[in-house]
Amino acid sequence: MDVSPQAPYLAGFLLGASLIVAIGGQNAFVLRQGLLQAHRFPVALFCALSDAVLIAAGVGGLGVAVQEYPRALAVIACIGALVLVWYGVQALRRAFHPHGLTADTHAHSSSVWRVIATCAGFTWLNPHVYLDTVLLIGSLASAWPAPGPRLLFAIGAATASFAWFFALAYGARLLAPVFRKPMAWRVLDVLIAIIMWSIAIKLLLAFIVH
Repeated sequence: MDVSPQAPYLAGFLLGASLIVAIGGQNAFVLRQGLLQAHRFPVALFCALSDAVLIAAGVGGLGVAVQEYPRALAVIACIGALVLVWYGVQALRRAFHPHGLTADTHAHSSSVWRVIATCAGFTWLNPHVYLDTVLLIGSLASAWPAPGPRLLFAIGAATASFAWFFALAYGARLLAPVFRKPMAWRVLDVLIAIIMWSIAIKLLLAFIVH
């Protein structure tokens, strides 16, 4: 059966977009770097490339391994929860220290490697990344004939990640006038702390309690 090249690509793009456009630790971090206009390109590129690697792994069959080793996901959940709690504490500290609430103050306060390391924690220590990106996308990709249409499906999903992260990192500057006020930064950091801690609790409940 002949498959139009646009069909698997579009299906992958829409699936990737539906999974990635959600409030989470990684997106909150990218948004904040975008508002600060600090290390936007390396952060967006790292997130997009990480997604591309995970998507390729899922389409390549790693999803089966993820299903067979639930304990590995539980360990990742514990470590990921600790990272989220730590970053939530840092965000709350920033919210209560007015001298750190301007974009100019924050823009160069962290080296690019430290920023990427933090971003890596949000990306690779989140078990939901493996369930969504590797398992779900990998499973749905198997519905397309190999190798051509399946590859296009994966490319479509990866394209959605690139489009989203770069749009989030560079589009955040449109909100810059709002965040010239210290109170806006204070509110953002409090929300980030709440998001981080909420995700950490959900991770522990999902992979430890049950």
